[in-house]
Amino acid sequence: MNRRRLLFIAIAALAVGSLVSLKVYRMLRAQSGPAQVFVDVVVAAHDIPVGAKIEDRDLKVAKLPPEDLAADVFHAKRHAVGRGVVLPIGKGDLVLPYKLAAEDGGSVPSSLIPTGMRAVAVNVNEVTGVAGFVAPGTRVDVLATINLSGSNEPRTVTILQNMKVLAADQNLDHGTGGPAHVVTLLALPEDAEKLALATHEGHIQLILRNAVDMTEETPPSVGNKNLYGGTDATPRMTRGKRAAQPLPELPKCDEIEILNGSQRETIKVKSEIPCRA
Repeated sequence: MNRRRLLFIAIAALAVGSLVSLKVYRMLRAQSGPAQVFVDVVVAAHDIPVGAKIEDRDLKVAKLPPEDLAADVFHAKRHAVGRGVVLPIGKGDLVLPYKLAAEDGGSVPSSLIPTGMRAVAVNVNEVTGVAGFVAPGTRVDVLATINLSGSNEPRTVTILQNMKVLAADQNLDHGTGGPAHVVTLLALPEDAEKLALATHEGHIQLILRNAVDMTEETPPSVGNKNLYGGTDATPRMTRGKRAAQPLPELPKCDEIEILNGSQRETIKVKSEIPCRA
């Protein structure tokens, strides 16, 4: 009888302990929240420069929480392999579609040209290329020096402003290489025509501008008359000579008139300063 009672008590205690343990487990799980879910995302295995064609070794797959990801992130390498890079991708950065050329664009520079724009190349040297500071990604204005029709006087005019440099020689990355011999600019079709005509008819000069300065000025063209002050400008004075200056007029001496009865007398006041009568 006692054995049955002890067995019953043991079974009851085991059941109560199990129920209590289950309740405590559920409470702890509810406090800790649901288990965090991670998804596969494609990131750069190393720095990938502009113009490169992505290969499998350039990529790796990482696991990140989905709530922190863009909607168009790549989840498999095959979606990015073979595409050209149009924006630099740093090591560990997400590989996103806007940083890549179209799937059939490859890695050629044409994939870097925005829709509606053209790439036009111009010859430069250390002077016209601003001593090599005109690098991919910088912005320039273009000056043209030409002889206008019916005039033998050359004039310089700003024909294009705020032009983005696509490449310097065959370099597509900013800061690569030294002074370039050929600079490729992004231009609208009509601006490309202006640049081609100016290159054929005269001499062009690139001038570097601040990349954040989007203001477009309208400066007048400059010719020899503007440069040297015009034909009616006052000639420069020869060094060591002065133009004749008029002598200053002497001040008039002060006079005092004295009346003594019917007599009148005028006297002049003495002064240390020379004066005239």
